[in-house]
Amino acid sequence: MTKTKPALAAAAALGSVALLAACVGTGRSDGPLPQLAAARPGTLQACTDLAARAARAGVVYTSVTSVAAGPVTVGNASQPAPAHCLVLGRMAERKSPVDGNTYAIGFEMRLPVAWNGRFFYQANGGLDGAVVPAMGGIGGGAPTTSALQMGFAVISSDAGHAGSLGPLFAIDPQARLDYGYNAVAQLTPMAKNVIAQAYGRGPDRSYIGGCSNGGRHAMVAAARSAGEYDGILAGNPGYNLPRAAVAQLYGAQQYAKVASAQTPAGLPDLQSAFTPAELTLVSNKIVAQCDALDGLADGIVSDVKACQARFKLDAAVPTCAAGVRDGSCLSAPQKTALNNVFAGARNSAGRGIYSSFPFDSGISGSNWRDWKFNSSQTRDPGAVGFIFTSPPLAARPGGLAFALGFDMDRDAPLIDATDGVYRESAMTFMTPPDAANLATLRNRGAKMMVYHGTSDPVFSSDDTAAWYERLQAANGGNATAFARYFPVPGMNHCSGGPATDQFDMLSALVGWVERGEAPASVTASARGAGSNAANAELPAGWSATRTRPLCPYPQVARYKGGDPERATSFSCSP
Repeated sequence: MTKTKPALAAAAALGSVALLAACVGTGRSDGPLPQLAAARPGTLQACTDLAARAARAGVVYTSVTSVAAGPVTVGNASQPAPAHCLVLGRMAERKSPVDGNTYAIGFEMRLPVAWNGRFFYQANGGLDGAVVPAMGGIGGGAPTTSALQMGFAVISSDAGHAGSLGPLFAIDPQARLDYGYNAVAQLTPMAKNVIAQAYGRGPDRSYIGGCSNGGRHAMVAAARSAGEYDGILAGNPGYNLPRAAVAQLYGAQQYAKVASAQTPAGLPDLQSAFTPAELTLVSNKIVAQCDALDGLADGIVSDVKACQARFKLDAAVPTCAAGVRDGSCLSAPQKTALNNVFAGARNSAGRGIYSSFPFDSGISGSNWRDWKFNSSQTRDPGAVGFIFTSPPLAARPGGLAFALGFDMDRDAPLIDATDGVYRESAMTFMTPPDAANLATLRNRGAKMMVYHGTSDPVFSSDDTAAWYERLQAANGGNATAFARYFPVPGMNHCSGGPATDQFDMLSALVGWVERGEAPASVTASARGAGSNAANAELPAGWSATRTRPLCPYPQVARYKGGDPERATSFSCSP
């Protein structure tokens, strides 16, 4: 990772208090930003008696145990963990007056014996609903370490509802708010209290990070909890998540028009809309036209913006003759469907509902296919029908029937609607407020790093780029002083695709927050630790040790000469 150190002497001379005072009223800082001090290490002083030490109204600790160093099961794998204290509990338990269910914000904390003085909020993804092991993701598809291993005290939560409810939790209006933003707001001071009792002092520095909906959680915290967090790490964020979910339904409607088979229920089989060979054809044509735009034909389309100007689906991909479907061409209706999806969901008047997507090489990946053809008829109808519309569209049939019957004119506006029971719209409780300014975060010296795979099939990197451009404009073109966005060429949703999808963003963020080392790039690898199994979809010709620099937007990794498999052979430039 290449780093640069900004000038901070003036800030030290003025003092952070005076500097903050100078910023009040303008919303912008034209001088150096405050430099936050580095965290100090500590040692665990208490564990099994934490339930009594950290007693707090509304908080129930269900288990507090000492855990020896060893592997922790995470999903279908395991990760190494140092000796730590494991705290399980719940808070804000209540019975809903709307659906009669009992709700609480469940959590897990892991407090390492050897502590680095830092707190990490692990923002989980999807619909939440499960307290997964609090290990702390550092960014990247297959990290070899975790925040817990690095010495952070880590918390994970279910965001206030049980996964067994599925999207039905959102019938309760408070559960909606907990999922959107309130669980983080409630858990943060509670967690800091536990840490203070465990180590004899609170955390010196606090960080929050996650990918997908977890990336959205992090972006929300940058706006709503700017005084609580010093570092924000947001991966593939669902910045406008309700709009993205509606766009998934729009996509299902487009694919249904070109589906060549039906399900047993007599509905269009979305999987038959495009075969894997047909999407590989599109990917190959994108690579053929755009790969060398960064100076090297290496299977990575780094200059995504230039590629959008060059690649045109209709001209680049042959049009099939009637009845031909052998993977060498697309039919005219198939091209129309793909063009509609990539242009962004819109209503009958042509008004945009969600962002465009960039044509990129990862369109051929299994991750892309699963989100477009599977989730659009399973996860997204439930999320839109129950969580993101007011009132919930509970009376309608679910699944693909819901997706195909969803009206972009009549139903899409319901994500902005409220009523007497649901007093905050989905676009209010899910979207980060004031995310295109972030003056509080900036003026106190906190930092933000965002990354996004350019082949993400569900949350568009175009949407994230547009957010960053608004942030730049609101900060006089100097948002890079506290926030940087790193596109990951070819990466699908949080990982996978023909990409160098493995990297450590958390260490870079700590260096920026605590030492003023602004990340000029972040080095990413294709497989991680030389393992050929980490990303099975990589082209066979790629080196097991391939690395690339991830560049801050709008810079691009351009080949400057030397070993084409090494990040040092590339430079970040416009």
